[in-house]
Amino acid sequence: MAAINKLTVLTRSLSSTTQKVKLPVQVFGLEGRYATALYTAATKLNQLEQVEKDLSAIQVTLKSDKNFRELMANPIINKNAMATALKQTAEKMRMAPATGNLLGLLADNRRLKKLDTVANAFKIIMAAHRGEVVCEVVSAKPLDAGQNKQLEGALKAFLKPNQTLKITSRVDPAIIGGLIVSIGDKYVDMSIAAKVKTYTDIISSSA
Repeated sequence: MAAINKLTVLTRSLSSTTQKVKLPVQVFGLEGRYATALYTAATKLNQLEQVEKDLSAIQVTLKSDKNFRELMANPIINKNAMATALKQTAEKMRMAPATGNLLGLLADNRRLKKLDTVANAFKIIMAAHRGEVVCEVVSAKPLDAGQNKQLEGALKAFLKPNQTLKITSRVDPAIIGGLIVSIGDKYVDMSIAAKVKTYTDIISSSA
């Protein structure tokens, strides 16, 4: 409960205005709560684009720097020392105050291992803020140009007149065939792997 209450630090300590912020899209889970609080604070401080750039840079470092990645997941390091160090680092790197506050808050709550997923949740909010609908397509092998064009045409049917589609593709041989599509808050699993599991469960329950 204390950890959840501390989320208000992002909005109360960074801005004295009572401006109300409307969230462009709802994001769920613990990472969603942090991302929502961050969006609110960054909006009040007019730092949305800077925070987005900061988080993208941090995600690149998480992927490329093993030591940094392990540091973020280390539960032994003193949380207060880590929070102070991260906020100071954010200042030296000229990150937005809202970004530094997020890092300090995650460290204080021992949630730094959630940093990557918080950043992803914030990206979803920012995409909605720009009128973009984020769609992830997972396939067993890369789609060719014709398949991509056909899929994009089908997905555009989900859009409102003022929205644009932003598609990211990922290859995962484990799904065997078919597609897994996530668009906005919709999730459709059309993979062969999912069908195999369904049939296996039916056979198992009948045995």
